[in-house]
This record gives sequence, C-alpha cells and structure tokens, in this order.
Amino acid sequence: MTNQEISAVFGRIADMLEFQGANPFRIRAYRNGARRIADLRESLATIVSEPSRSLTDIEGIGKDLASKIVMLLESGSFPMLDELLAEIRPTTLALLRVPGLGPKKAALLHRELGVASLDDLRRACESQRVRVLKGFGPKTEESIMQGLDIAAAAERRTRWADADLVVAELLAHMRAVDGIRQMEIAGSYRRGCETVGDLDLLVDGSDSASVMDRLGSMPQVALVIARGDTKMSVRLNSGMQIDLRVVPTESFGAALQYFTGSKDHNVLVRRRAKQQGLKVNEWGVFRIEPDGKESYLAGRNEEEVYAAVGLPCFAPPLREARQEFEWAKTDAIPELVQLADIRGDLHMHTTATDGKSSLREMVDAARARGLEYIAITDHSQRVSMARGLNPTRLRAQWVEIERMRKEVEDIAILKGIECDILEKGGMDLPDDVLAEADWVVASIHYGQKQSAEQITDRIMGALENPHVHIIAHPTGRLINRRNPYAVDMNQVFLAAAKHGKFLELNANPARLDLHEIHCATAQQHGIPIVISTDAHSSEGLDVMRYGILQAQRGGLTPADVANTMPWQEFSKRLR
Repeated sequence: MTNQEISAVFGRIADMLEFQGANPFRIRAYRNGARRIADLRESLATIVSEPSRSLTDIEGIGKDLASKIVMLLESGSFPMLDELLAEIRPTTLALLRVPGLGPKKAALLHRELGVASLDDLRRACESQRVRVLKGFGPKTEESIMQGLDIAAAAERRTRWADADLVVAELLAHMRAVDGIRQMEIAGSYRRGCETVGDLDLLVDGSDSASVMDRLGSMPQVALVIARGDTKMSVRLNSGMQIDLRVVPTESFGAALQYFTGSKDHNVLVRRRAKQQGLKVNEWGVFRIEPDGKESYLAGRNEEEVYAAVGLPCFAPPLREARQEFEWAKTDAIPELVQLADIRGDLHMHTTATDGKSSLREMVDAARARGLEYIAITDHSQRVSMARGLNPTRLRAQWVEIERMRKEVEDIAILKGIECDILEKGGMDLPDDVLAEADWVVASIHYGQKQSAEQITDRIMGALENPHVHIIAHPTGRLINRRNPYAVDMNQVFLAAAKHGKFLELNANPARLDLHEIHCATAQQHGIPIVISTDAHSSEGLDVMRYGILQAQRGGLTPADVANTMPWQEFSKRLR
C-alpha cells in the first residue's frame, strides 16, 4: 500500500470512530497520523524494510499506529478495521461525503431517523424530518439537500489525481506479465478529465489468459465482475471498476482511439469516415467495398487511424467535440502548454501562516525544480484560522525575503500576499501596504454563500484595485466537496480584460479552478492565465502538473499562460 492509501485508511477510521462517538483523543490520534503520513516524503514500506529504522521515530506515529501500518503493508487490513467495516455499512459512511455533515451529525441522523444511505437521507429531508432534530433546522436541512448531489457525484467519480495513483500501481503490477507489447489507460483518465469513473485498460499481448490472471491477482481487487476470452472487469476495494481489453497489435491504435473517447468526439470521427466510404470502430479503419465487404486500412496506432479519415492526431485532452474539428479545418490546432514550459510559481504559503515549510525550504524546493521566479503569498489577517498576516508581520516577512534575495541569485523571489476580499467588499489590507508588494493575489474565503450580485461585486472591486494583480481560485469550488459560489464569470472576464489583470488556474487537484471551459473563455478574452500550485509545503509544488492538464483541456498554449515567460519578460509585464 502507498502512503496515500494508508493515510486514507486512518482518516476513514477516524470518521468511523467519530461516527460511533468514540474517545476524542483516540479519534485525534488517527487524524493526526493520517495527516502526518500524507505529508511524508519517504515511503512507509521503505522505512519498514530497513531493520535499523522504526516507524515510531516519525512524529505523531506511536506504537499502536506503527503496528497497524505494518499490518496494512503486509495484508492490506487489520482486525480493528475489519470490525469497524462490519459494524458500519459503506452506504452509511457515504453520509460523510455530504458537505457540512460531519460524523457527529451523521451519527445523530442514523441513530434518531435510521438514515443509513444517501437515499435515506434524501427521503428524510424531503419529508422534513431532519429539521425537527436538535441542532439542525430548516436551513441545515436545505443545505443537506443541496449537498446530496455533490455526495452522489463523489460516490461515482474519483478525482483525476487520486485515479492517477491507482493507475501507477495498476501499470506497475501489470508490467510483470511477459508478452505484453503495449499497454495504455484510455477513457476519461487519458483525456485528463478532472474526475474519472471507471478505468479502461488496453493491452496488446500474446497471452490474454496471463494478462487477465495478473489483473485478478492485484491486491486491491475485491471482486471479479466478469471474465471472457479477451475482456475482464474487476472492482477494487475503493469501489473503482477496471475494464480490461486484450486486443491484437493491428487493432491497438484503433482501440485506444475508440476507448479514449469522448463519445461525442468519436461520433464526429465516425460520421466523417462514413462520408468517405469508410468505417471506424475499435478494430480499425475499414473501406466498404461496392460488394459490401470490408477491407482493413489502418489501426496499429492512433496516428494512422486519424490519418485514414484525413484528420490530425488530436491530443487526448482536446477530444471533447468542442473546437478540435474546426481547428483541424484551418490547420490551427494549438500547441498545448507543457509542464516544461513553466518558469515560475506565483502562489504558495510558508510556516508564517498555514504552510508546512519555511521560506528557505520553499525557495530551495523551487530552485531544485528549476523555477526562475516565485511569489511568497501567505494569507492576510482575515484568515485567522491560518494565522493570517497583519501589516506588521507581513512587512517583517518581506524584510526576510529581501535578505534572502541577496543570498540566492538564481531565482527571483517576489514579495507577495494572498489578500482576502472582505465580505462587505474591499481588501483585507490597506492600499499603502498592498502598494509595497510585488505581487498581490486576491481571493474569497468567507461569505461564499452570498448572492451572485454580492460576490461578483466583491471580485469586480478587487479587479479595479490598482494594487491587485490576480484573482485566485475564482469560483471557490472544491471538486466533489463544494459547488462553486454564485458568481457572474462573464462580468469577471470583462473586468479582468478591461483592467489588464491575470486570472489563476489553481493546480491543487481538489480545486482545478478555473475549469477548462473558463480557461478557454479567458483565452478568448485575451486574459493571461497564471497556473499556480497554491503549495502549502515544498512537496506541494509538484501539483503543477495537474494544472497543466486542466489548461490543456482548455486549449491553452504557452502564450496563454503568463508564468511560461522567462523572468526578464515577466518582470517587464509585471511593471
């Protein structure tokens, strides 16, 4: 098991214990352990494999958690976990995915109303039985109803970054099979969709039985749903389904194109083929002869599949039947931005507020990744839970940054701030303070349930402020957890273009905000996008690749992304 999987197990145990009303100190131990494990740079399996080392040397990991980690690594479970899972149905745990419905309230609903699933909860809300419970009320009931759709979506779809961890393990497991010539993951995962349903595994191999045997032996497999000669479906412990297809070499490219999708994209490809007297399916491209017989033309790789119908080989993130076919008509398919194009990262936090790495550690991590410039953007004072900076503390940090600038000459360090846009409008820090900053990120963290008019006015006011450079995570959404707040993005785009401001694509895989349609719209308005990590630790800088994938789905090129500029060029743009 990976660190992330073990962390998820401990987090789930904490939820179940809290659901049962267990000792708060015990619950906290599991939550702290989960957080500590998620932040580890080194694999727990590596630590356990070295006799001279002990898991208890890790801060927050005592003997009890250490023994459970060993059991998870050895068998994937331990008695206490099995007991909890036997006592609490998975459908009941799904209640915890409803935004704002924590374990205590979920337990109360379960105990008082017999709510044991999302469907039970919906019926209880519709019959207005929730509002009569102590601590709830009509507004809470309404909020739960709104959150049910998010919880249902979370049950069906997995964030791309989480699916990527599964894919890495799946491919590593399958590579042990002799005779596999080619292997790819298709579907929404390959297109880089922000959430993924099932995983489509395509294999070109000489022995389909060995391939399927190997998939069935994957430790995470909970159930073999179906198995045939060349097809197999399994369900993992997490609930995710993997559909395997073993295809011949001459059809691998056609199958990859077909199962990558999207469905709408493939409809247009097949329509174009039909107009040319051709047929396209997962087995290849075929010419329909006058006598009705079919002759094979292409299918070994995607390039020849597309070429056979007179099309370029579209990058998977573009295959959504939006603009790709129009671009192809004029030979104007964009050269999509790549991770290697990024020169700077302009949103990150340190231990001065809620970050886990110091200023020095963040600078060194950025240098190690070859960045030319960064902005240190800790929270402003309104975000009290993160120990946000008041003017005095902020200026003290800027003095520290100025000192560090003299020590390191291979990277530019901008004096920045993530300044909250207040609920009543206006910025969280005075203009004379913001005027001293090199880079001001404006964002909304509070008052997210205000009306569209109020929130839009707040963001418009920030865009009009001459000291603000960029709006961070502009819609405030959290994938599978929180819907965007009500905001008129058309007005935001117009104001950003009018005032020459940037908009952020936040690369945190829980945000990916802006989404791809907004990215494409910003491009049309000529608004420069900055892809930022919003890193809260040195390791957090690595989430940039998720933002790149989202930008690609929006059709963004390096010219559309401001932080692809070399420092000399960007510094001129900044001035």
